[in-house]
Amino acid sequence: MQALIFADRLGRELEPLTDRTCVALLPIVGKSVLEHTLETLAAAGLREAIVVVSPFADDLRAALGEGSRWGMRLDYVLTRGEEDPNAVVERFQSRLTDELLILRGDVLHGAALSEFLRKASQVSGPVVYGQMLDAPVSLCLHRNRGRGGLEPLRWTIEPMELSPFQPVVELPWAVLNRLEGLRAYHQANLDAAAGRFPNLIVPGRQTALGLTIGLHSKMSLRSLRQGIVFIGQRCRIESSAEFYGEVVIAHDVIIDRHSILRNSVVLSDTYIGELLNVQNAIIRGNQLIRVDTGAVLSVVETFLLADLREVTLGDTLAGPINRLLGVLLLLISLPLWPLALAAALFENFNSFPLRKTQLRGNRLQFDALGTRRRRVFTAWQWATSIPLLRYLPGLLAVVSGDLRLVGVEPLTPEQAENRSEDWERVSDQAPAGLLGPTQLLLPADAPREERLLSDAFYARQRNLVRDLRCLLRGLAMLLTYRAWWPIAATHRTT
Repeated sequence: MQALIFADRLGRELEPLTDRTCVALLPIVGKSVLEHTLETLAAAGLREAIVVVSPFADDLRAALGEGSRWGMRLDYVLTRGEEDPNAVVERFQSRLTDELLILRGDVLHGAALSEFLRKASQVSGPVVYGQMLDAPVSLCLHRNRGRGGLEPLRWTIEPMELSPFQPVVELPWAVLNRLEGLRAYHQANLDAAAGRFPNLIVPGRQTALGLTIGLHSKMSLRSLRQGIVFIGQRCRIESSAEFYGEVVIAHDVIIDRHSILRNSVVLSDTYIGELLNVQNAIIRGNQLIRVDTGAVLSVVETFLLADLREVTLGDTLAGPINRLLGVLLLLISLPLWPLALAAALFENFNSFPLRKTQLRGNRLQFDALGTRRRRVFTAWQWATSIPLLRYLPGLLAVVSGDLRLVGVEPLTPEQAENRSEDWERVSDQAPAGLLGPTQLLLPADAPREERLLSDAFYARQRNLVRDLRCLLRGLAMLLTYRAWWPIAATHRTT
C-alpha cells in the first residue's frame, strides 16, 4: 500500500508563523507536523509515500529527505497550493498504486492508522473515510488509484460534511487538530505535551512528573511550579525561571532569570529576557502572539525578546563577559585613580571631587505601574576636564552590569522620555555602553539629534565584529592626545 500525503496548505490562517515556513513544518513538541504524520505511517507498516507540497517545497524536502529516518521511501510532487485533491491525483495518476491511504499531513492526527486500515478493510466500496469523534474527515482508504471522492480532503477553513451514504469508519478514541488558526496551533502543542494525543511520540526524556527535556538542555526542577512542561534540545533555562500550566519550548531557546511563563508556546531560536511575564501566547523570536486576539507584538528591545538567529552574542550572553572584562580593566586602571583624584581636587579645590548623573542602564526593573523598564542608576565622574580620568568611574557601571563596554550612548531619564519619533527609539535595540561609535567619533558639541541618529545606525548594524573593532579603537585612543587633552565643561555627561 502507498500513502499520499497532502501538505500543500498556503497557511494564510496561521500567519505570521507561515511567513518563514509551511504549515507541515511547524513544530509540535519538538517535531514538525509532518514528522509526526510520518511516524504514524511508519508505525502502521507503510513504507512508501508521495508528499504533495507547495510553499517552501525545497525546505520541506531538505528537512525530510528521502524518508530513511522512518524506514520509508518518500517522493514529492509540486502543486500551486490548496488545489482540488482530485485534480492533483489525476495529474500524477501514473505514479500511484491501486490502493492508497490518502490523508492530510498538515494537520495533527492522534490516531492509530493501523486500526483504521484494519477496520476499513472490512468495508466495501472504492472510498472509505476515517473520522474522529466530532471532527471532519482527514484521511481515507482509496481503492481506485484515488479517482474521485477526495473532496472532503481539500483544505478549507470550513470542512466539508459527508453525506450519510458514504462509508465511514468511526475512530472514537482518536484526536484531530486541523491547525486552522493560531489558537488551534497553540492548543495542539499544549495537548501534545500533556499526552492528549494518543500514539503521538514526544521526544526527550521525562526527568520528573510533568517534565520532559530534550538532548543537551538544562532546567532546574524548581522552575516547574505547577503543570506540564516540554523542553526541546539545546535549551538553557535559568533556575529562577518559573513555569505554570502547560508550557512547550522548542529547540535552542534561552530563558533568562525570573521569567514567568504560563500556558505558552516558545518556538526555536528565541531569547526571553529576565523578569518577562508571558501567558497564553506564542513567542517566536522577538514576536509575541496573543492567541486570544491574534494580535502580534514585535518587540524591538532585544533584552526583552530576541531572535537568536539575528542578534549577536552581546545581546543575550555577553553580560557576564562584559562584567568580567570590566573587573580586569578596573584592576588595570587602579594606578590612575589617585591621579584622577588629584586632578579633580586641583581643578575643584573647594568642591566634592566626584559628580553624579542619573542614567538609564541595561538592568531591568518594574516601575510602580508594573511596567518593565530599564533601571536608572547613578553614574559617577571625576570632576576633571581630562577625558580618560574623568570617565574612569564608568568601569564601575560595567562591573555592576548597568553598562556594557560597547554600546549606545546612555541617556538620562529625561532624554529618553523626550524622544518623540520612532527612529529615535531604535537605539533601544542595543545595550547602553561605556564606549561606542557615538562616544568615540562624534565631537562633544554634536547636536542631540545627530547623536541619536548615530546610535540608531549602530543599533541596526551592530554585530560582534563591529563591537570588537569599537573596543580596540577605544583602547587605541588611550594613547592619543585626545584622551589626555582637557575638554570643555560643556562636554557630554555620559
